[in-house]
Amino acid sequence: MKTSWIPLLALLVLPAVLLSTSQVFVAAEAVEDGDAVVEDENEMVAEEEPDSGKPSTGSIHADTLIHFIEPLYNPLSTLELPAGKPVEFLIGFKNKGEVDFIVETVNTSFRYPMDYSFYIQNFSTIAYNKVVKPDHEATFFYSFIPSEAFAGRPFGLNVNLGYKDSFNDISYSEAVFNETVQIIELDEGLDGETVFLYIFLAACVILTLVGGQQLLSSFGRKSRSSSRKTTVEVGTSNPNNVDYDWIPRETLNMLNKSPKTPKQSPRQRKVKRSAGFDD
Repeated sequence: MKTSWIPLLALLVLPAVLLSTSQVFVAAEAVEDGDAVVEDENEMVAEEEPDSGKPSTGSIHADTLIHFIEPLYNPLSTLELPAGKPVEFLIGFKNKGEVDFIVETVNTSFRYPMDYSFYIQNFSTIAYNKVVKPDHEATFFYSFIPSEAFAGRPFGLNVNLGYKDSFNDISYSEAVFNETVQIIELDEGLDGETVFLYIFLAACVILTLVGGQQLLSSFGRKSRSSSRKTTVEVGTSNPNNVDYDWIPRETLNMLNKSPKTPKQSPRQRKVKRSAGFDD
């Protein structure tokens, strides 16, 4: 009876041992596969982000400074750049190390303000190739003109200074300015259309004055002609050419309306005189 249990126990234990052994082998294979995946992922990252040898930050042995000449910049507010007008600034470079630095280029670009990796406009890259010795400083001038089509919109302004260590031949690309700016449109006062409008208004005013002067002169001529007619009427009965202009018009009208004495002929006057002598 005891020996009959041995085959039964063997049949019950053997599957459990085989199952545990298979799990161990599967776990080992999974670990090996996982290591392989990690290695593959590292290789993919290395392919996507290759080491270019040009760090995006500057050297610890160099100090940079930017100063805007036109327009003036207040660091506490947003920089406003006039559209269509030159933007000028100076970049200061100081060598604090013990080897020479060579300042190679300065380039400027407009970026999308929500994503600085997206370029809107690239400006000219100026090559200086200036050697700055230890404990020395150098200043570099740069200018560009924002397009008038960008007026009223914000952009990211990126100014990069490229230099290298002449001893170790390590290149650096430092962003001396990397902030959002506002492109504005300047109101310069008089433009072509405004000048033409002012000239047109001045011409209208001059024509109005000339027309008013002509109208007043025509009324003056009519009044003078009527006064001349009155003078002529009075002058017909004025054989002595007496000037009646100083006499008021009402008095002249009364004189014209008063009855006139009939004229006597010379014979009647002689008859009257002779009759008087007879008396």
